[in-house]
Amino acid sequence: MIGPFEAGEKILLVDQRDRRYLLTLQTGETWHSHGGGLSHDLLIGSAEGTLVHSATGMAFRAFRPRMADFVLKMPRGAQLVYPKDVGAILVGADVFPGSRVLEAGTGSGSLTLALCRATGAEGRVVSYDLRPDFQAGAARNIESFFGKVPDWLELREGDIREIAGGGEIFDRAILDLPEPWDTLEPLADVLPAGAILCGYLPTTNQVQQLVLSLERNAYEHLETFEVLHRSWHVTARSVRPDQRMVAHTGFITLARRV
Repeated sequence: MIGPFEAGEKILLVDQRDRRYLLTLQTGETWHSHGGGLSHDLLIGSAEGTLVHSATGMAFRAFRPRMADFVLKMPRGAQLVYPKDVGAILVGADVFPGSRVLEAGTGSGSLTLALCRATGAEGRVVSYDLRPDFQAGAARNIESFFGKVPDWLELREGDIREIAGGGEIFDRAILDLPEPWDTLEPLADVLPAGAILCGYLPTTNQVQQLVLSLERNAYEHLETFEVLHRSWHVTARSVRPDQRMVAHTGFITLARRV
C-alpha cells in the first residue's frame, strides 16, 4: 500500500535503539509504552516514514510492517517458522504464483501466510493441523495480516494422510511434522512427477530418516541445508559481526518426485 496511514491498518514503530512495535491504528486511541503515550491521531493521515514523538519526547519512525516484522510480533501457540527459513523454503521449493501447495503443520501460520502471498489468488493453499487451537490461532494471524482469510486458503483440521484418494493434485508439499516419512505413501496419490516436497525438521535423526524414506519412495535430487542468519554492525570506523545471531532453527530438505 502506498499513501498516508489510515485508521484500521497496522503500522510498525521503530525507536532510536531499533526496537520495534506493531500496532493497529484506531481513531482517538493512545498507544502506551516505556516511552510514554502516543496518540494514534498523530499517525493517521501521516506519510510512511514520519517521525513522531511520544508525550515524553521519545522519537519513533512509523512504517508499514514487512511480513517478517509481522511474523516476529504476531501471537503464537506453536513454534513458528522464522523468516530466514520461510524465504529459503519459498525459493527452494519454487512456490510460484498460481501453484497448488499442500502444507502439513499449520502451527501459528507464519509459513502459511507466506505461502498464500506467494501463490496469489490464482493459486491454492491447503494446510492441515491436528490441533484445533493451532488452526484457530493461525486463522486469526492470517486474517490479521491480510484483512481476511484469503479465498484461496483452506485450513483443515485433521491428519494430512486423509487426503489420499480424494482426487486432489498439488504442485508442492511442505511438511512441518515430527514424522513426515509416515505421510509419503499417502502423498504419492496427490503429488505427480516433478512435484517438489519440502521437509522442515529440527534434528539430524529426523532428517536422516526422512531422506532415507524419500529415496525409497520415488524421490530424487535431494538436498538438505540450514540457514544461519548473522547480522553485521557497520559504521564509518569499523565493520564487524554482531555478537548475537539466529543460528540453527531447523533443517530444510528438498526432493523432487519422479
